[in-house]
Amino acid sequence: MRHFFWNCFAVTGSVDAYLLYKDAEALANDSANEMPDGQDEGEET
Repeated sequence: MRHFFWNCFAVTGSVDAYLLYKDAEALANDSANEMPDGQDEGEET
């Protein structure tokens, strides 16, 4: 999906497309950084 937003930005120069690209990138990074067992960082076992 990020590639789609980037291609839209590259073709149109739309700032909105760039911002969508950055949001999708941030969401991808957040999901990659989640704890593997689904626990929150502040939660103790």
